[in-house]
Amino acid sequence: MRKETYLFREGMNANEVFIIKSGLVQVSKLTAEGKKLTLRICKTGDIIGELTLFSQNPTYLLSAKVIESGEILVIEKDRLEKHLKKNGDLAIEFMKWGSDHMRKFQTKIRDLLLNGKKGALYSTLIRLSNSFGIKHHGGILIDLPLTNQELAQFCAATRESVNRMLSELRKLNIISMTKEGKIFIKNINYLKTENGCENCPVEICNIN
Repeated sequence: MRKETYLFREGMNANEVFIIKSGLVQVSKLTAEGKKLTLRICKTGDIIGELTLFSQNPTYLLSAKVIESGEILVIEKDRLEKHLKKNGDLAIEFMKWGSDHMRKFQTKIRDLLLNGKKGALYSTLIRLSNSFGIKHHGGILIDLPLTNQELAQFCAATRESVNRMLSELRKLNIISMTKEGKIFIKNINYLKTENGCENCPVEICNIN
């Protein structure tokens, strides 16, 4: 899969499920107003397109854009459904994965609804640090360059409001920016305290 191409777009006929072998894929949803809401950044081992299983005449509910080139495994949806019906162990493992995926989604919605735009941004930074963070002396580097517009798309916020919130965090010495445009979190406990963090396991509190 090549950077800037799409595995599928919202509304396309859904005939396949994908497993990422390498690279990064951004999963997003377009609102009725044409705004883009980023839901996941998926990496090695993640499954994409699973929401269409066991539905008639399915279409993809989301769009999947490649943001870092890599390789992907493709499974025919009908074939996977047949194996899930026949193989109890496979079905149980898939149910476990689906349950974890739903918990991730519910916590993201909780952060957005209960804590507003600021809470959504803080939650996004915490999740990004769990998925792409590299620990350094004095903090955690999010090893994924993101523009303020891309961060805003995680929070259902405007780029201007994210600019202001990041500026506030820099003034408080909570974060800093590298020359490559990556975020360095100096005090992640501040973000967790402000968000009323429940210390969910990393398997749940991540961006994918």
